[in-house]
Amino acid sequence: MPDVMEVDNLSFTYGSEPIFAKIGFSVYKGDFAAIIGSNGAGKSTLLRLIIGELAPAAGSIRLFGQDIRQFKDWPRIGYLPQTGLQSAANFPATAEEIVKANLFSQIGLLRFPKKEHRAKTQQALELVDMASYAGRLIGELSGGQQQRVMLARVLVNDPEIMLLDEPTTGVDAQTAQSLYELLARLNRETGLTIMMVTHDIGRAVNYVSRILCLEEGSLVVLDKAQVHEELLHKHKHPAIGCPIQQEGGDGYGGDSGI
Repeated sequence: MPDVMEVDNLSFTYGSEPIFAKIGFSVYKGDFAAIIGSNGAGKSTLLRLIIGELAPAAGSIRLFGQDIRQFKDWPRIGYLPQTGLQSAANFPATAEEIVKANLFSQIGLLRFPKKEHRAKTQQALELVDMASYAGRLIGELSGGQQQRVMLARVLVNDPEIMLLDEPTTGVDAQTAQSLYELLARLNRETGLTIMMVTHDIGRAVNYVSRILCLEEGSLVVLDKAQVHEELLHKHKHPAIGCPIQQEGGDGYGGDSGI
């Protein structure tokens, strides 16, 4: 499969404090990858580097073969930050309006949406099983329903890669399970490539195809079978850091092959 993302010898610092150094991996079309690690390890920072919000101290990121410093085709990348749900929850707009608003670059400034824009909005809501709630105010929906609407808002632009930062934060276990099942279905049925930051490794390991661990400035690719074994038999807490380190891995070394 072709690479859709290449990260090579990437380093980042906040001021003089190093966050991670010389990490590298590739993402292939159709991957569903989880990024795990302790608080402050740099998981959200890595996503922000990928979308160009932050600049690395060293190293490079390539999207679809192009360095992000020259990359212009950003609609191919969908991004849902941790604050995505909170910023929309109290907004006086319907689910349909929230999703449709993300087509602003296609609709144009101060222009009315056309039939094709309404159709794309409906299709995005159908993908997340929220079409029947299109006319409901976002604040009237449950936390899980709101998160589905925010996913539809990302999907309406037909991205090829979707980056999610803790999408199950603030929802109950049943809703989190439902969201994981939805993401796995989208990945499987549409071929959407997904990278997701999560602390919920105990649940994520059942759905993702790959697991990356950021810890102590290094990146390690974990084996799913090893993670299962560790969680089941050593009773590691699934929400704290990385449950295991891969044997023989130092976390560096360029492409670690996600």
